[in-house]
Amino acid sequence: MAAQREPKVGRRPGNQDTRGQIITAARQAFAEKGFAGASMRAIAAEAAVDPALIHHYFDSKQQLFLATVALPLELPDIVKKVAAGARDDLGERLVRTVLGVWDSELQPSLVAAIRTTLTDPALTHSVGEFLALEVIGQVLRRDDLPPQEANRRAGLVASQILGLLMGRYVLRMPVLADRRTEDLVAEIGPTVQRYVDGRT
Repeated sequence: MAAQREPKVGRRPGNQDTRGQIITAARQAFAEKGFAGASMRAIAAEAAVDPALIHHYFDSKQQLFLATVALPLELPDIVKKVAAGARDDLGERLVRTVLGVWDSELQPSLVAAIRTTLTDPALTHSVGEFLALEVIGQVLRRDDLPPQEANRRAGLVASQILGLLMGRYVLRMPVLADRRTEDLVAEIGPTVQRYVDGRT
């Protein structure tokens, strides 16, 4: 029986793209097991590297996931800033922040990432799970909310934000693409706030 492959310690030798190898292994793991189910240790074993080497390139599993779908690595920091403010204007603040990111120089890569994700059902599931757990879930996290209620609100917020992004930047619907950011914040922010507050 063949010996089990052991992860290699340190950088891969030669000109091999170690970071790219890690991302390839991670993309497969996230597609197969989802964001929550994939482990850094299993990804390291698949990439044939020491687990510590992953942390040389990526600070966290969140950053590694973002790299696999070409989303901004600073997204967790953006989320923390949104979540840190007052809750009574969280809806408008979230919409304004999201539109600010998408209206930046990152827009072409973000649109490309969304288009790529939509062509792979397994990856689509992983992105949805990541958004619910690590993005919207972090923004809405409150100690007094039962998990089922927090998940319900996160899903509603995600549906509104993702619908806005798809309509404005991917489908380029004139009613959204031609509007000023502040108009969209004023119109969509209160709906997101209603979901944040759990009002129906």
